Amino acid sequence: MSLTEDRIAAARAAHPGAFRAPLPVRLRRAAAWTVFIALFAYCLWAFDFSPARIWTGIQRFGDVLSFMFPPYVWTTWEEFWPILEGLGETLAMAFLGTLLGAVVAFPVSFLGAKNINRLGFLRLGVRRGYDVIRAFETLILALIFIRAFGLGPLPGILAIAVSEIGTFAKLFSEAIENTSDRPVDGVKASGGSRLQQIRFGTLPQVMPVIWSVLLYNFESNVRSGTILGIVGAGGIGFLLSDRIAAYRWNEAWSIIFLIIAMVYVIDYCSGLIRARIIGKTEGPL
Repeated sequence: MSLTEDRIAAARAAHPGAFRAPLPVRLRRAAAWTVFIALFAYCLWAFDFSPARIWTGIQRFGDVLSFMFPPYVWTTWEEFWPILEGLGETLAMAFLGTLLGAVVAFPVSFLGAKNINRLGFLRLGVRRGYDVIRAFETLILALIFIRAFGLGPLPGILAIAVSEIGTFAKLFSEAIENTSDRPVDGVKASGGSRLQQIRFGTLPQVMPVIWSVLLYNFESNVRSGTILGIVGAGGIGFLLSDRIAAYRWNEAWSIIFLIIAMVYVIDYCSGLIRARIIGKTEGPL
């Protein structure tokens, strides 16, 4: 059946909504686009987002990048040892912070899962607690803990741990809620207690997800540990901040390269571990 102008006109008359949105819908769309464009234009004006300023910034950034060549090479062990110590300190901060956050979040996450905790008021209260903890940025927590405990890696460890409690608890509880009830029903039918249902029915399903989340967040916390060091929480970030403040850009870029290499190695090893945990034999991409 060929389409003709008469058939199209008849279909348009019979089903006008299929050819053009109703007037209220068009007005809402126009209003939404108007607000979006006005907000975007205001942001450009308020933050002085001018082409001249952008071009000047690009030129200055090019000057900074020019300092990265040739990269700085530490020639003595005494000179290079503080850099290695800073990298190790950042790695330890991320590891301890992730571990402490997971240890606290793991049992708390069961209270936020609706298939485990049937008390609605308690479950909602626990979930809101997750949100309150996650509302504090790691950098803000680090500044608070630095004020309380002084400079060094301890405030960074505590900041990462507290921040990860809210993140891990939320992700773990969602993973627990998404498990199947069939293994749990099987354990229950065989006479298993409530704890045994969780241990043998729920945990085997959720542990690969939990391990994957832990490994990913550990990698992310290594990068966060670098930023925390800049504000005084120790680690390689403190050394990087010191080199930048002294305009020793070639050494600063060498430190950045080492950080990138460390993150890459951690990402590769995490991929191997994740592939091993979920049962895949091939290596990471």
